Amino acid sequence: MYWNERAKGIMRQHIEYLQNTITTWPGMTAEPHRFGGIEFKLNGVEIGHVHHHGMVDIPFNSQIRNQLIAEGRADVHHLLKDTGWITFYIRQPEDVERAEWLFRLSYLFHAGRGRSRTALAGQIDIPEAVAALCLSESMQAVFDRVTTRPSATS
Repeated sequence: MYWNERAKGIMRQHIEYLQNTITTWPGMTAEPHRFGGIEFKLNGVEIGHVHHHGMVDIPFNSQIRNQLIAEGRADVHHLLKDTGWITFYIRQPEDVERAEWLFRLSYLFHAGRGRSRTALAGQIDIPEAVAALCLSESMQAVFDRVTTRPSATS
């Protein structure tokens, strides 16, 4: 993308939209990222960040990362190639929704595990929120395999 002042302003709007949306989810906060941009945390644990130029980096485990790449939803992380991290680039307005979807998937992945699952009990219906993402059958199978999904009675 050619980075003139207009393009920078548009990207700032995209990032502001993501920040305003993501921080409405229970347990979420936003703070400056150490390499520039905004870092999103769930109960103090990073679920991803977006750089000022629109590069989105999100941690998953390797199984979810591999499925996202297979489905063309993300790229291998630009530096951490042998990890669960992915990179996604916001290049056009439609990519903001795709970035939000990836952040939401990361949020639900982390919300369904360990300390976050306990902290968010009663604040979010994880199976319902996952269903709203309309995951492919393959992604749903991977997600189910790698997360602890609370029962309806939890």
